Amino acid sequence: MASRSSMMDDGYPSSSATPAFDSQHEWEEHRRATIDHDRDELDLLGEDDDNNNHNSHDNDNDMILHEDPLRDDLNQPMSFKRKQKQSIFSQPSRLFSAFTGGRSPRNSHDISSNTRLDGTQSGSKDGGPMDWYVEGPGRRVGYEDLTAIDWIFEYTKERQRLRMLSSGSNSLVGWIRLLLDNSQAWIVLLLTGLATGLLAAAIDVATDWLADLKFGFCSTVDGGAFHLSKSSCCLGYEDHAQCQGWYPWAKAFGIHSGGGKWFIEYFFYVLLALSFAVSAAILVKEYAIYAKHSGIPEIKTVLGGFVMRRFLGIQTLVTKSLGLVLAVASGMWLGKEGPLVHVACCCANVFIKLFPSINNNEARKREILSAAAASGISVAFGSPIGGVLFSLEQLSYYFPDKTMWQSFVCAMTAAVTLQALDPFRSGKLVLYQVKYSSGWHGFELVPFVLLGIAGGIYGGLFIKANMRVAEWKKSTRWLPGPVTQVAIVAGLTALINYPNTYMRAQTSELVSNLFTECAKIVDDQFGLCKTGAASFGTIALLIFAAVLGFFFAAVTFGLQIPAGIILPSMAIGALTGRALGILMELFQRAAPNFPLFLHQCEPDIPCITPGTYAIIGAAAFLAGVTRMTVSIVVITFELTGALTYVLPIMISVMISKWVGDAFSRRGIYESWIGFQSYPYLDPNNSGEDLSPLIPDVPASQIMTRLDSDLIVLTATGHTISSLQKILETTPYRGYPVISNPRDAVLLGYISRAELSYILFSPGGRAAAGRLPPETECFFSHQPLADPLTTLDLRPWMDQTPLTLPGRSPLHLAVSYFQKLGVRYVLFAERGVLQGLLTRKDVWHVMNGAEERVRDADADTDDGGGRGNGRMGGGRGREEGGGESAGLLGVERSRDYFQGQGTTREGRSGSFAGSSEGGIL
Repeated sequence: MASRSSMMDDGYPSSSATPAFDSQHEWEEHRRATIDHDRDELDLLGEDDDNNNHNSHDNDNDMILHEDPLRDDLNQPMSFKRKQKQSIFSQPSRLFSAFTGGRSPRNSHDISSNTRLDGTQSGSKDGGPMDWYVEGPGRRVGYEDLTAIDWIFEYTKERQRLRMLSSGSNSLVGWIRLLLDNSQAWIVLLLTGLATGLLAAAIDVATDWLADLKFGFCSTVDGGAFHLSKSSCCLGYEDHAQCQGWYPWAKAFGIHSGGGKWFIEYFFYVLLALSFAVSAAILVKEYAIYAKHSGIPEIKTVLGGFVMRRFLGIQTLVTKSLGLVLAVASGMWLGKEGPLVHVACCCANVFIKLFPSINNNEARKREILSAAAASGISVAFGSPIGGVLFSLEQLSYYFPDKTMWQSFVCAMTAAVTLQALDPFRSGKLVLYQVKYSSGWHGFELVPFVLLGIAGGIYGGLFIKANMRVAEWKKSTRWLPGPVTQVAIVAGLTALINYPNTYMRAQTSELVSNLFTECAKIVDDQFGLCKTGAASFGTIALLIFAAVLGFFFAAVTFGLQIPAGIILPSMAIGALTGRALGILMELFQRAAPNFPLFLHQCEPDIPCITPGTYAIIGAAAFLAGVTRMTVSIVVITFELTGALTYVLPIMISVMISKWVGDAFSRRGIYESWIGFQSYPYLDPNNSGEDLSPLIPDVPASQIMTRLDSDLIVLTATGHTISSLQKILETTPYRGYPVISNPRDAVLLGYISRAELSYILFSPGGRAAAGRLPPETECFFSHQPLADPLTTLDLRPWMDQTPLTLPGRSPLHLAVSYFQKLGVRYVLFAERGVLQGLLTRKDVWHVMNGAEERVRDADADTDDGGGRGNGRMGGGRGREEGGGESAGLLGVERSRDYFQGQGTTREGRSGSFAGSSEGGIL
C-alpha cells in the first residue's frame, strides 16, 4: 500500500480504476501485456492475413505504437506535475533563443504533435499557424467595391495575427517587434493630426485671400503683397477703413463716384464668386466625384462597414481641399466644417497604406478612421473634446474605449498644430471663437426656450425642403448638368448677397461678428454695435438674411461641390438669435421697471448681451438640423469658454431636438444616407426606436425562402465549367451551400468574390490552367478524392455562417445585423436551410420598402409558392405549396431600382441591386 500511495503522489490521479503494483517487476509485466494487447487490437483491424504481408504489418503496428507518447519507454509512471522553468542562463541555446525568439524542440513529439498528415499546422496555444479544417475563418480575397465587409472575419483574422505575434514576444527581438506593431496605430494618428492641422491652416489662409479678392487686393504699399488677405494686409490697423495698402476694385480703376464704385465692386464680386464656384464644380466633376457634398453621410456608411473605393484616396483629398477653398470663397451658403472631416479621413487613409497590418484589416482601418474624424471637427471648431464626442455621437459605428483615447490624441495633435500655425494671426483656433464677460439672468430662459423651439422647427423644415429639392433634381430630366446648376445657384446667390450687408461677407466672418460682445468688438463691419443699431430696422434685416439663408442653404447643400451644412445652420441660428437678443434689449430699455428686470438687472451695467443669444441660437439651429446633442453643447462651450452658459445651451439644444424629432427622427445626414440608398443600419436605433420601423413578424416572412427565389449550391456534382457558368449567368453576391436537393442540410456559404477568384483570377488554381474544365469540385469532405485532380472549395467557404431559426422575431435578426455587422443571416431548422436574409433586405424594411412590397405581393401573388427555386447544379425544385415567398421574395418596384447597377447578395435575377453609389 505504501507503494501505491507513493505512485499516486508521483503523478497518477486518484481513481478507483488506477492499478496498484507492489514491485517494479509487476509494473514491467503489466506494461508488456498492455503493449501486446494493443498490438492484437491493431491486428484485428487488418483484413489481409497473408503471411507475406505479416512482417510488414507487424512493422506498421510497431511504428504506430512507437509514436504513441504514452508508450515511449515509460520506466516510471508518467507525471503530470508542472515542470519548473529553466533559466535562460542555464543553457547557451536558451540564452540565444531569448534574443532571437527561436525555440528548440525538447523531443521528436514536440515537432510532430502540431503537424497533420497533410502537412498543415494544427492550432496551438502559442499562436502557431492554424489549420483551417480545425480552427480559423478560412481564406478570403479583397472586398469588391460597393460591398459590405465581414466584421466577424476581420476581427478573427486580427486575433490570429496578434496571437502569432505574441508567441515570440518572450524574446528581446519578439518584444521589440510587438512594440513596433502596437505603435503603428499611434504613428498613423499623430501623422494624421499633423496633416489635418496643416491642411486646415492652408485652407483657412487660401479661403480668406480668395474671399477678400472679391472686394479688392493688397498692393505693395506699406510692405503689402498681392497674395495677402485684407486682415493680413491691414495688420496693425484697428479700423480697416484707414488701411492704405488695401485697394478696393473701384480704387484700383480710379472710380470715385458713389454709383460707379458700387457698380464696379458689385460686378467684380459677382464675377469672381461665379468663377470660384464653377472652378470647384469642374474640379469635382473631372477629377474626383467623391469630393462633392460634405462627405459625412458617406463616412458614416464607410465606418458602418461599406467599401467605397477612391472615396478616401489621394486624388479625392487633393480635389476636396482645392474645391473646398474655391467653394467657400465663392460666398455661397455652405461651410467647410463637414468637408474637413472628410479631409481628415483621407489623410488617415493615406498614412494607413504605409502599414500593411492595418491596411489589410478593414475593421482596424475603420477604428483609425473613427479617431481621425475627430481631428476634422477639432480644427473646424477649435474644439478637441467636441471633436471626440462628434465622432462618438454622429459618425462612428463601433467606438470602443481605445478608439476614444485614440480620437483624443488625434484631435489634440490637430488642434495643437493649428494653434501653432495661427492662420488668423489672432491667437484663436477659429475666427468666431469668443468669450463673454457677463452671465445670464433667470428671465432669459424664456427667450432661450423660444430659440430651442425655433431651432427644432428650422431643422424639420430644412430637411424636408432640402430633400424635396434633391428629389426634384433627380426626377426632372430637363435640368442642365451639375456644373451649370452650380453656376446658376452661385450667380443668384452673389446677386442677392451683395446688397444685404449681413450676407455679403463670408459666413465665418458673419458668425464671428454676431457672436462678439459689443464691449469687445474692435472693427464693427456690420454696424451691429454703433449707436442706434438696436432698432427694429436691424431686426428686420437680420430676419430677412436668415430667411434668405434658409432657402439658399436648402438649394446649395446637394450640389456637386464640396459643401457642409454646419456653418450655414449656425449662421442662420446666430442671425435669429441676435435679432431676438436685440428685441429683448429694446424691451429692457423701454421698460426698465418691469418686475423681471427690476430685481435682476443692475442700473449701470448692460443687462442683455445679444451676442449670447446668437450663440445659443446657433447651437439650437445646429441641433435641429443634425439632431446631435452632447457634442454640440461641448463644441459651443469650447467656443465661448463661458461655463455659465452651459445650462441655457443645454436647454435650447434639448428642446430643439425634441421639436425636430416631432418632424422626423432622421437628421440631415441620415436623410441623405436614405436618399443615396446606402445600406447603413444605425446601431443606435434599437429597442423602442425600432418599433415603428420593424413589423412585429417572424423573420420567415421577410427572408428569401429556399422554395421560392433562393439559389444555392450543392456539396457535390459540380465541375469548374458548371461553376463558371453559374457565375456568368447569375449576378448574386454569394450562394448558400447545402448537402443535396432532398435533405438541404446547410453546410456553409461561399461568397461570389472567393468563388470568382478561384475560377477566373490568374492567381486561382482553376484559372491558372492547372486543372481542366471538367475537374470535379466539391464543398464537403470527400475521403477518396485526389487532391491533384479535384478542387476542394472548403477553404474558401464560410463553414460557420450565422444562423437563426426561421420563426425568430424579425427584431432579433435586425439586432444581429446592427450589433454584429454581418452581411447575411441564414435561417435553418434542425440543420435544414430555410432561407436567407441580407443586409439590404433589412435596410428595405427599415426604410419603408416593406409597404411597397406588400402592395406588390397583393398584385402578383396568386396564393401559392412563387417560382421554382433552382439548385446550384441546374436541378429544379418543386413549387412550395401553400407557403408565401416572403415580403421581400417578390420583384421590387421598377421605378425604385431603375438605372441601378450593382448586384445583391444571394438573390434571384429580379433583384438587380441599388443605385447611386451602389448597394450591397
